[in-house]
This record gives sequence, C-alpha cells and structure tokens, in this order.
Amino acid sequence: MKARLEMLLRRLGAAGVLGIGVLLACAGFYVTALAPLEHEAQAQRLALERLRARTPHQPVSSGGRADELRRFYNLFPPASELTDDVERLHRLARSSGLDLAQGEYRLERRASGLWAYRVTLPVRGSYAQLRGFLGVLLTSMPTASIDALRFERKKAADTQLEAQVRVTLHARPSGDTL
Repeated sequence: MKARLEMLLRRLGAAGVLGIGVLLACAGFYVTALAPLEHEAQAQRLALERLRARTPHQPVSSGGRADELRRFYNLFPPASELTDDVERLHRLARSSGLDLAQGEYRLERRASGLWAYRVTLPVRGSYAQLRGFLGVLLTSMPTASIDALRFERKKAADTQLEAQVRVTLHARPSGDTL
C-alpha cells in the first residue's frame, strides 16, 4: 500500500501534489466560509421578498407626518395574520432542532398604534441550535423583536440548554391602515 502511494506521488510530481492540496483547501474554504454565507444571503433575500410582498412601495410625498406615520404602520402585518406568524415562529424553532414546551401567549391591544403579541417559549436544545433559531427569526420575521432570553445548563458539561425566549410580534389592528 505504501509503495503504491509513493509511486502515485512520483507520477503526480510536485505540481500534482500541490494542485491536489489547493483543491482540498478550496473545498474546505467553500464548506466553512462560502456555503454559510450563501445560506445567509438566501435567507435575507427571502425576508426581503416577504417584506416587499406585504407592502407595496409608496413614494415619499409631502403629505406631512401623518402620511409618514401611516406608511410606517403599514410596514407591519395586520393582526389577522398573527396566527400565521405564530405558526411560522414554531416552524422556525422546530426546523432549528429545538424542542418546544407549552408557551404563554398574550395579546396587548392598545387604543392607538401597534398591537403587541407577547410569546414566551420554553425551549430545549444546544447553544448552536438556539443561536441559529434566533438568527433566522430576526431575518425572516423583521417585525418581531426578542425581548428576553434566559438559558441555563444543569451541569457544566451538558450540551443541552433549557431556555426561555420571549418574543413580541408587532402588528397593526386588523383592517386598519392607520
């Protein structure tokens, strides 16, 4: 076996061995650097497409602060879409590999302005899974905010975390274009 390897290396020569080394280095660079960046860029494109689909472009006019405020509120989904957003939140957590426990859900309706749907999710998973979930959440749901994050390990050597994520989904009152 060793003789075959030596014979192969002699046939390839220094340039061939160097070429194989460069190919392996390129493959490693692609897997560790380029592929994750391509995935992140795709997620950002998807979030941008969703945002564009929700609100048509409205040119800036000289209508004053009321028009600016109305355009700002129209960036947020109507409250009737909150159930879809909660389903998407759960789907993102499960696709990140997190185990979900029963959460708390509370809708705060305000007399004026945006409504806030507070979601508290107890989750279990690794630190990488939790971090991946939070990153995807913020890029794919731009109208959500992370209000609190608490996590703990039972033992220092544990790879699994017990975490509690508190997220607010912001929405405008249904049917309102404020």
